[in-house]
Amino acid sequence: MKTKLKLEWTIPNILTTIRLLAIPVMAIFIFRMRQGQEHEELSATVAFVFFVAIWLTDLADGYIARKYDMVSEFGKIYDPFVDKLFQFTTAFMMLLIGRIPLWVVMFILVKEIVMILGGAFVLQQMKLVVMAKWYGKASTVLFVMALASLFFLTKDTLYYAHFIFIPPVLMATFSTVRYAMNAIVKFNEMNEDNPEDVSSGQNIS
Repeated sequence: MKTKLKLEWTIPNILTTIRLLAIPVMAIFIFRMRQGQEHEELSATVAFVFFVAIWLTDLADGYIARKYDMVSEFGKIYDPFVDKLFQFTTAFMMLLIGRIPLWVVMFILVKEIVMILGGAFVLQQMKLVVMAKWYGKASTVLFVMALASLFFLTKDTLYYAHFIFIPPVLMATFSTVRYAMNAIVKFNEMNEDNPEDVSSGQNIS
């Protein structure tokens, strides 16, 4: 049976959409956190409130989806996509105002490109949606915590950002490798069981 990616307006997907719409608003206030800008501290407070609200909404929609059986195939892709956009937008805006090292942003960009391409390959070739594992969730939590800490760095403590992101970067590297290994194992298993179906791109039921 083919995987259907149809938008369903469930409560989790609605919350995910709210998060998506809140991201550019957060980005605007982060940009207004630049040193010397009028109402710099107020902008930082508002930006942080949006940051926390987006993160809490993410936790809420995941909880509701699992508890009330509202998990959808579309949501399995939509929710992680918005999560990635949230993290990268925060990192990029922090880069613009000089609060995060360039190497961290480049790492996040490369990691997300690899994960998106890998997920697309698995979906196309095996008709499977990659579900988040504990190590993927741990990586996300560490990155969010590290990004949150940037709101509290001062001009004299900005260099801490180089060290703050070491744990999430290591965890993200481990997570990416594990996802890749799992996909390879799954692909080989499907290829051994149904070589003709896998090679022709048909779904394995």
